[in-house]
Amino acid sequence: MVTIKPRRRSADNNPEGRMPLVEHIRELRSRLLRTVIGLVLGVIVGFVFFEPIWAVLQDPYCQLPIAQDPDGGCKLGIFRIFASFLIRLKVALIVGVVLSSPIWLYQLWAFVTPGLHRNERRWTVAFLGTAIPLFFGGAALAYFVLDKGLAILLSFAPQDANLLIGIDDYLSFVTRMLIVFGVSFELPLLVLMLNLAGILSYERIARWRRMIIFGAFVFAAVATPSGDPFSMLALGVPMIILFEIAGQIARIHDRRKAAREAASPYAELSDDEASPLDLDESYGLEDDRR
Repeated sequence: MVTIKPRRRSADNNPEGRMPLVEHIRELRSRLLRTVIGLVLGVIVGFVFFEPIWAVLQDPYCQLPIAQDPDGGCKLGIFRIFASFLIRLKVALIVGVVLSSPIWLYQLWAFVTPGLHRNERRWTVAFLGTAIPLFFGGAALAYFVLDKGLAILLSFAPQDANLLIGIDDYLSFVTRMLIVFGVSFELPLLVLMLNLAGILSYERIARWRRMIIFGAFVFAAVATPSGDPFSMLALGVPMIILFEIAGQIARIHDRRKAAREAASPYAELSDDEASPLDLDESYGLEDDRR
C-alpha cells in the first residue's frame, strides 16, 4: 500500500516562493480557514464577556452630562425587536476582529511573503511586532476621544430637544471610529515597507512631504465618522508624526543601502556592463586544468 503525503512548501527548497495557480488557491484557502477559526474564537469570547465589554464601550457616552438620567444612570434606546441580539453579535464581532488581529495580520503577511526574497521574509517579525501595536494604539486613541467627538456633535441639538440615541447607531459610530483609527495607523507602516522593499525611496517620500501632510488631514476629515475638528486633529496629527518617523527610518535605510553599494567592487560598473569573471583557484578551475 502506497501512502501519498501532501507536499509541504519549503522555503529552503523553494527560496523564490514560486507556486502554480492551484497551489496559490490552496494556500489562500488554508490562510482563510485559519483566519476564520481565529475570528470565531474571538467572537465566542465576545459573547461570553459581553456585559463587561459593553460597559467599556458605553462608558464614553455615559461620561457626557447630556446622557445622564434623572436616576443617575445612562441608557441607550432600543427601537427594534431584534436589536438586542444584533447588538450582542456586533460587539462579539468587534471583539473577534480585535483579538484575532495577530492571526489575520500574520496570515496576510505569510500569504504575501512567498513572492518576496529570502532576506525580505525576515521582516515578518518586524511587521507583526509593529502592525499589531499600531492597530491597538489607534483603536485606543479613538476610544479616548469618543466622548469629545460625541459632545461636539450633540451640542448642536436644540436645548428643548429630547435626545433618543439608539444603541445600534451608537455602536456603529464606535465601531467605525475604532476601525478608522486602527487602520489609519497602519498606513505609515505600509510606506516604510515599500521603502524596505526598494519600491519607494526616501527621496520621493521627502519630495511628497507636503502632499502627505495635506492628504493626512484630508483623510482624517473624511474618514472620521463624526467629522468634528477635534477628531480630525486627533487622527491627523498622530498620522503625520508616524509618517515622519517612517520617513526618517527610510532615510537611514537608504543611506546604509547606498553605503553598501558604494563599498561593492562592482559599484563603478554601469547597468549594461557585465561584471568580470573571478578566475580564482577557489572555484575549482585549477582542478579542471589538471
